[in-house]
Amino acid sequence: MSYKTDIEIAQECKMRPITEIARRAHLEEKYIEQYGRYKAKVDLSILGDTLRKEGKLILVTAITPTPAGEGKTTTTIGLADALAHIGKDVTVALREPSLGPVFGIKGGAAGGGYAQVVPMEDINLHFTGDFHAIGAANNLLAAMLDNHIQHGNSLGIDTRKITWKRCVDMNDRQLRFVIDGLGGRINGTPREDGFDITAASEIMAVLCLSTSITDLKRRLSNIIVGYTFDDKPVTCGDLKAAGAMTALLKDALKPNLVQTLEGTPAFVHGGPFANIAHGCNSAIATKMALKMGDYTVTEAGFGADLGAEKFFDIKCRKAKITPDAVVIVATVRALKMHGGLNKTELLEENLNALERGVPNLLRHVSNIRNVYKLPCVVAINRFPTDTDNEIDFIMHKCKELGVNTVLSTVWADGGKGGEALAREVIRLCEEEQGDFTYSYDDDLSITQKIEAVVKKVYGGDSVDIAPNARKQIEKLEKLGFSHFPVCIAKTQYSFSDNPVLLGAPEGFSISVKNVKVSAGAEFIVVLTGDIMTMPGLPKSPAAELIDVDENGKITGLF
Repeated sequence: MSYKTDIEIAQECKMRPITEIARRAHLEEKYIEQYGRYKAKVDLSILGDTLRKEGKLILVTAITPTPAGEGKTTTTIGLADALAHIGKDVTVALREPSLGPVFGIKGGAAGGGYAQVVPMEDINLHFTGDFHAIGAANNLLAAMLDNHIQHGNSLGIDTRKITWKRCVDMNDRQLRFVIDGLGGRINGTPREDGFDITAASEIMAVLCLSTSITDLKRRLSNIIVGYTFDDKPVTCGDLKAAGAMTALLKDALKPNLVQTLEGTPAFVHGGPFANIAHGCNSAIATKMALKMGDYTVTEAGFGADLGAEKFFDIKCRKAKITPDAVVIVATVRALKMHGGLNKTELLEENLNALERGVPNLLRHVSNIRNVYKLPCVVAINRFPTDTDNEIDFIMHKCKELGVNTVLSTVWADGGKGGEALAREVIRLCEEEQGDFTYSYDDDLSITQKIEAVVKKVYGGDSVDIAPNARKQIEKLEKLGFSHFPVCIAKTQYSFSDNPVLLGAPEGFSISVKNVKVSAGAEFIVVLTGDIMTMPGLPKSPAAELIDVDENGKITGLF
């Protein structure tokens, strides 16, 4: 049986004019700035002008990802369409895709099958230019930093202690470590430098956590770019760069409005990765979506130990929002991979492998219920090869924890395939009262916060902090940053920092290699294991399959 590709399904969709979608989202035309017929920016003034109260917030997260796939974004979009199917006033809030994964191996972030946001090609490529604006602001700061050093260095910046990197929205391992400023004095000061992918830039995190243009400028001013010879921090404000950077970002700060295949309003804005950043769409877009619908469905990147943890401990804390219910997405195939099977061995029923792999799901479920104290449901993305015995096994295990399991077929059936999930989510929102709690308090030390996440959320035994990282923590605490939450960067493929430890490993230690402050984003970045902030392309990148014909029709995107 042959299936249509995601891009073929998206290109067959008869999109509604964005003005019609805006009306469905209770947005008057004066608040939208159109980018063609099917995309728009939404003016921030709507947040102060509307009298609508905020609706219910549903977070979609997932088990630890595997090559078998889980379908978290697809479930998020399909659930929103399903809520609309059963008569609810609903919006969806998502992140924007990064070109790095689009041209690499993971693909985009517009959903899949019959649960997508459109125009799919635009969203997965340049969209409304937000990523380019973020990259430009990031690199303007880098240029002004090196220019200051070139013209006398009156701030006394030690070039060996510069922490600010340049960025580009592409997977390019060649740029991880560079030496620039070569060619004589006229061409700058030679120094070690490097690039992050744009999704890992602090500018991305700042944009996604800002509440207004004023707050954006304040946060930008506080960014630390390096240290002086006597070890004092140097900020973006010291370099007088914040105003120009804000000018570059003023339109990027406005959320983007698009639609699902079924015409549900979708706010797609911001795109930090969850393994190296906080992994959530912008706080402004989420708050806007909450005002424009009675139910808002959003997602957080990768597994619940990464995206959901940061959604709760960073985004909810900073944006002062509280989720009403959580959906944890799983597949039988992925759980069997956690049980030790190869991707080529997933087509046959194997309850033994499922029994070995299901603890991964159960740990995520336990974290949502017992650490964050929120009601949740497990959504099983059903594949044709899944057997009734395998489905029943998962349902039984989840029931033992007091959590219901619902089958979802939104990839194949769109909103209709998510109606049972939608009804369970409504029941959770209306009947099960959560007691939302963070995994740690603000007044703990940086080390105590790291240990809380490792022990409570990851299930680890201890934290091994390298001597250099201990010195960095001591320095940051002396500078007064200990009240910030921690943003732990680790592999997405395991609860541990070792990607080969699948399932729900126990008795492991997390190795902290580096600790730095994102003073603009107002969190502490903790780098563990072998995590890198600039990915590389695989041997056969997705870019090799992408093409466009003489009429401008794109093929091979998915």
